[in-house]
Amino acid sequence: MAQSSSMKLLGARNMSCTVERMEWNNKMDLIAYGTEKGEVIIQRLNWQKIVTFPTPGEDVRVRSLSWQMDETLLAVGYSNGKVALLDAESETIISGLIYEDDIKKVYFSKAINNQETLESYSCNAKDKHKRYLPKLPPLTNIDPCLKTLDQKSFPKGSPCFLVVIMRSGKVHLLLLGALQAGSIDLSQHIMHPENFDVYDVRLNGDFNAIYALLRDGQDLRLLHFHNQVLQDSMSPMLELASHCAHILETKNYINDTQQCLIEAWETVQLEMDNKLTKYANSQAYGMISAHFIELLVFGFATLEVEEFLFETLTEKGFKKIANSVDLSLNNLQGLVFKQLNGAAVNMFYFLNTIAGFGRMSHFFDDLISPDVATEAMRACGAFLLKVHELQRTIDKLVFDMKLFHSWMIFTILRLSHQDIPDDMYFTEKENIALAEFFCEMEPELPDHFDGDRDMGGDMCINLDDLSGDTSLHATLNTRSKFNLERVGQYLENNYLHQLPIVDLEQLWERMLSENECLAECTLFVPHDKKLSLIMQRDKMFNAIDAVFHKPTESISASFNLTTSVLCGELQLYDIDPDQDFINCTYYVHEAQKCDMLAVTIGWQEAMILEFSRDIDCQLRCTRVQLQAGPFTPQLHEDYYNLRFVDLQFYNESALSLLLQTANIMPGQRPRSYFVQFSLSAARNHCTQHLLQPHMKLADSTVTHSIHDLPDAASFKSLDGVCEMLAVSGSRKVATVLSDRKRKMTIFEMEIEEEEDDTEISQTSFLDISKESALATSPKAEA
Repeated sequence: MAQSSSMKLLGARNMSCTVERMEWNNKMDLIAYGTEKGEVIIQRLNWQKIVTFPTPGEDVRVRSLSWQMDETLLAVGYSNGKVALLDAESETIISGLIYEDDIKKVYFSKAINNQETLESYSCNAKDKHKRYLPKLPPLTNIDPCLKTLDQKSFPKGSPCFLVVIMRSGKVHLLLLGALQAGSIDLSQHIMHPENFDVYDVRLNGDFNAIYALLRDGQDLRLLHFHNQVLQDSMSPMLELASHCAHILETKNYINDTQQCLIEAWETVQLEMDNKLTKYANSQAYGMISAHFIELLVFGFATLEVEEFLFETLTEKGFKKIANSVDLSLNNLQGLVFKQLNGAAVNMFYFLNTIAGFGRMSHFFDDLISPDVATEAMRACGAFLLKVHELQRTIDKLVFDMKLFHSWMIFTILRLSHQDIPDDMYFTEKENIALAEFFCEMEPELPDHFDGDRDMGGDMCINLDDLSGDTSLHATLNTRSKFNLERVGQYLENNYLHQLPIVDLEQLWERMLSENECLAECTLFVPHDKKLSLIMQRDKMFNAIDAVFHKPTESISASFNLTTSVLCGELQLYDIDPDQDFINCTYYVHEAQKCDMLAVTIGWQEAMILEFSRDIDCQLRCTRVQLQAGPFTPQLHEDYYNLRFVDLQFYNESALSLLLQTANIMPGQRPRSYFVQFSLSAARNHCTQHLLQPHMKLADSTVTHSIHDLPDAASFKSLDGVCEMLAVSGSRKVATVLSDRKRKMTIFEMEIEEEEDDTEISQTSFLDISKESALATSPKAEA
């Protein structure tokens, strides 16, 4: 055992909250931690708070945190089944996934840096669509309250997997955080599903297998699953995942644009309802159209209309209403013509590319079904046609409303005997358009339908007369004055009740009407004129989701259990969900091509497993305990009663341990120790095994006391009772939580064998942090 002073205290602070999870960034001096309120806070090494992400709901806890390798993207798993991708740089929530079960852990795998894979994956050309597609205009130009809707993009850093582990045992793999790249239900591969718990599931360094550490009854097992599809299809999967990310971004953009459309339309209705619709509703059914037609044709206005025009409305007031309505309709036009139309074109481009991938069966046979991709492309084309249909409807409404506004001002001036400018007179074509607009304000009732009117002017409708005419009943209930619903119906999740008029003067429309076989041909994009824009969008999204079902099914079916390692037996009194002694950590050793897993198999015993990814298929196991051995020299009395609290790989050559004294006397506080355990020194005492379908390491390994391994363990006494550990070998820092997880203490690590090259004083370290804060985060909060 070696006593070490290789840690420098950088600072300690009592937090204003209870910290339940914490994780260091791999590259930057950023630490993220989750609070008991479900918030996620990101701060710098010098305690400068960067951003606080609120909780997604009441009584929601943060289950897991994971930084993407060398990036500012943070994955957060919540107890309500939500997984959120947070960007610390832009301070935005990029995307969210919802699952039906409580989440155990989420993490980003190491970066996919295999040269053979990346050479076939055109990572430098994955954004080549920018050559052909213009950038979608930001929605902030429409509404300043929409702060960052145009920034919802998936990370463009090194490609990697996002792994989501559920407490039920289901594991989901997402490539680039977007493509559902398979899933597995671990509960289907155990013998005691009634006594089952999953501790960790890790993707191996070659991305073709997973390691699952779980409890099966009283056994602690490590299962190794190989996946042939992941091994053979990584390059095409990266291509597909890249397009899937672009499609998800476009779906978010379409949804946000749809919300802007609804808000702009509500503004139009609100402006019209202030005076015009309120007056129209006070009149008998059908009288508004009659009064306006009479005023247009004969120039005669009733006393009620004159009172409305000169006392309630006035020329100045109507101009104000007209300007507001025109502005809102222009916003509506721009959203459809620019944002929505551009998003539909982008979506069609990406789906067309995926359909082209599907024709290369040698690469994409396990990932893409050409027929399903083609059907999604046709659904996208139908959505584009619906956007154009809405655009024409809005253009017609804009024309009618501008004409109506001009006529109202003209009428007010004429009836008040004021001079009328020469440019305000209407042509015969405009008068006909006004007459048609007035006639369409209220639907004509059938001859057999009679209704009496009450004193308030509303129609008393006989429900028995409507029993056989549900369309009329729906029309009377949904139709607003001035026929605004011909646009509003597109923004509802219902069938259209005013179908667009077919213009038979257009050659294509005439051909479709005259040739039924041509209209039903699958080579052409279908145009369902009964669907609203919302319904057409949902139909397109469902077709797109079907495209990405096949990779999930192919990869999920390819998981093959190759090795089951029995690490130890758990006693019933040891299995306590509130205080579980099982802790594990994982590391990929690139230089030696092995996967390293450290796991505690008891309160005072741990295993360090190293799986070789070479063809030799060897497993090295180092089994250590905290108890003194039979030949251990005399130790300090606290060292005889140590137990594991937490452990993490510091790097490929060191394992950081957080220990605590156990079995203390009444009235005494337990002491905590930080231990740097040298793996290179411990490897001299490991055992080697050939991987077999079933292995029982307890019978073929030897336990060594960490006190008996020369120069293996370096102890550092800590203040307080420490309960959690977070380390970063790349940042050379360690953080411990004490005092019931409310005090955070940060140390600078100085590994002795690298001391000459990497030793940095506390002052210089903080200076670097401050300079980094000024250079990279101008928006940071003090």
